[in-house]
Amino acid sequence: MGLIWSLIIGGLIGWAAGAITGKGVPFGIIGNIIAGFIGANLGTWLLGSWGPSLGGFALLPALIGAIILVLIVSLILRSSKRA
Repeated sequence: MGLIWSLIIGGLIGWAAGAITGKGVPFGIIGNIIAGFIGANLGTWLLGSWGPSLGGFALLPALIGAIILVLIVSLILRSSKRA
């Protein structure tokens, strides 16, 4: 049950990051889950583990990390379309 809960929260974090930035995450819900997990790790690494937690994620650093990740991915995809 813990893994399913983490997948749901990771997907919601990735979805929220995409909604906040206005950029789509490739691969739909799978992309949201991946962005949520990687963003959570990135945010925790950069900002530490503070704020409210849910599903094993510190929500604020995870959301900030996912936003950074979504912006980086959209920048890379945009530059690859130009080439």
